[in-house]
Amino acid sequence: MKKILVAILFLAPMALLGQITINRSVPPPPGPAKTIEIGKTENFTLNNGLQVIVVRNTKLPRVSVSLTVNRDPLLEGNKAGLTSMAGQLLRSGTTTMNKAALDDAIDFLGGNIYATSTSIGGSSLSSNFKKLFALMADIVFHPSFPNDQLEKIKKQELSGLAQSKEDPNSIAGNVVSKLLYGSNHPYGEIETDSTVKNVTADDIKKYFATYWKPNISYLVFVGDITKDEAKDLAETYFGKWERGDVPKMTYPMPKNPEKPIIAIVDRPVSVQSVINFVQTEPLKPGEPDVIPVRIMNDILGGGSSARLFMNLREKHGFTYGAYSSVNPDKLIGSFNAEASVRNEKTDSAVGEFLKEFERIRTNEVSNEELELSKNTLSGAFARSLENPATVANFALNEAIYHLPSDYYQNYLKNIAAVNAATVMQMAQKYIQPQHMYTVIVGNAKQIVNGLEKYGTIQYYNAEGNPVAAPVVKKADANVSGKSIIEKAAAAMGNAALANMKDLEIKGNAAAMGQSLQFVQKFLFPGYFEQTLSIQGMMLQKQLIKDGNYSVTAQGQNQPLKDDDKEEMDEQGSMLPEAYYLSKPGYVFTVKDIEPVDGKDAYAVEIKSPRGRIVTNYYDVNSGLKLKSVSEKDAGPAGKMVIQTYYHDYKAYNGLMIPMKTVVDQGRLKIELNVDEVKVNQGLKAADFN
Repeated sequence: MKKILVAILFLAPMALLGQITINRSVPPPPGPAKTIEIGKTENFTLNNGLQVIVVRNTKLPRVSVSLTVNRDPLLEGNKAGLTSMAGQLLRSGTTTMNKAALDDAIDFLGGNIYATSTSIGGSSLSSNFKKLFALMADIVFHPSFPNDQLEKIKKQELSGLAQSKEDPNSIAGNVVSKLLYGSNHPYGEIETDSTVKNVTADDIKKYFATYWKPNISYLVFVGDITKDEAKDLAETYFGKWERGDVPKMTYPMPKNPEKPIIAIVDRPVSVQSVINFVQTEPLKPGEPDVIPVRIMNDILGGGSSARLFMNLREKHGFTYGAYSSVNPDKLIGSFNAEASVRNEKTDSAVGEFLKEFERIRTNEVSNEELELSKNTLSGAFARSLENPATVANFALNEAIYHLPSDYYQNYLKNIAAVNAATVMQMAQKYIQPQHMYTVIVGNAKQIVNGLEKYGTIQYYNAEGNPVAAPVVKKADANVSGKSIIEKAAAAMGNAALANMKDLEIKGNAAAMGQSLQFVQKFLFPGYFEQTLSIQGMMLQKQLIKDGNYSVTAQGQNQPLKDDDKEEMDEQGSMLPEAYYLSKPGYVFTVKDIEPVDGKDAYAVEIKSPRGRIVTNYYDVNSGLKLKSVSEKDAGPAGKMVIQTYYHDYKAYNGLMIPMKTVVDQGRLKIELNVDEVKVNQGLKAADFN
């Protein structure tokens, strides 16, 4: 009887379901956003105004601490770079311990301590935390600011600046900052060699004395520590820290351009353009627009499933990635959309960016896009709560940015409340193409045509200062490609090469932080061997012997095409220019005169009998080869552009050999330096194997 009753109870609702028509094309209405539980914080304030936040978590026997100084952004002027170096110098020793002793003391505790210009913090096992905290306090109150360490830090900073001058993304960043904010704004000033060199230890000492005060600071403890323990430590080590007045800063509000500006930085060596669409935004952390703007940007360019990526990479194949961001800030926020594209696609890529801006401004996003973005952001937020440091950061943000006390408690509800109409409103408010700078770092001659339809074209140097448009220089009509090659062959020692029997070149190569060794051997005519190795292990070998060609990579024979053999013949001749002239079928076409390393150079396109094309650049005055540009097939990624630069020529028996060669493959840069050259040492055919 009981079984029959159970069966009836089970079948009854099934029978009712059979009478109900369900429209499965309409998704069920979303349920109410979940109420989240954010971990508890315990707060207190010391008499000197230092605000302390404690988040207890006993899952692991560890404690972390951070001290944050909430000062206004600073304009550093002729000492730009001071705040970049201040934290490193603070961490470089105390009045009782030099840097080495301090590092040893921290390592002995199994902990770590970091410092920046506005913060210091560290972590360790809870059993060692009191000692670590004491060390941190010693750094704050008794720093030594050693001059020898400052000089080391300066060298590192100057080295980084030197590298950034060759990096198109760094150049773009400098120009964007200068145009958006101006040089009289802390976000617009640029570090230079001279401003870094101007900084002294006394400057940094004065900075900390002026701006590090307890009444604008926050001390945050996270981990296996109670409120009472944290209070005892804070009172003991920071209770006597004297409060003080801290200078307040005000700056002119940056203004976006009244019309679209195409800001071009001419970089003739670039084979791709770095594009940034930028404008300032009146958006501060915690404002009501922040969450819907984040959803809007997530749909536009927040990742690999966003519209910009799907358009410029997946649909058109212009770039490896295209993204956008909207960044709230307590002074002034910003919008940025960026990609790096092949030179010949610059005009088209700019057009596609603008199409996507217009689409999200004038059409509501789809339900699928909206729900994906909201779910992604909600999921990321929920997962972040698993980390106790997140709770501490929330409390710190609420204090620094004066957020409502329930800001994060309502975060998921605010995400859920965003609809397609709101997204479009945010796009209309925060994406305004008619008031944007489009900053493009690239080869101006190759990219400028077609850009004028998008805005007024202006030219800038790498520091963001206005400059005149680059002048295209033409070669004289009586200068032919063949005459340039003949001059180059003579300048590089064609006559001397004719008297050489053999040649060996040894050197080192640096790539991706690795040190490699290379050897080139020539026995004229017809024998050539080149090896590349690391710590005695052969990585690659090329060989021409008795009319046979071979290439091995890590012991494996590589298939060779006729094009490869032709290229090996050119390289094996030691002087390709002489080889070009000695073989029928090479075609030389003079292009323009272009600057290479500050020198005017003839650009000559060289087409081989098999149709291979390389463009070489020869010094107008000396005839020496300064640069080569060629393309290689990179599979699904398309063509890879290889740029080779030749530096520091030195004569050996009349043959000019570049002592430094830099091979730039975009993401990979290899520097080769010659250590030893031997001429006519008596190499035999048996030495090539």
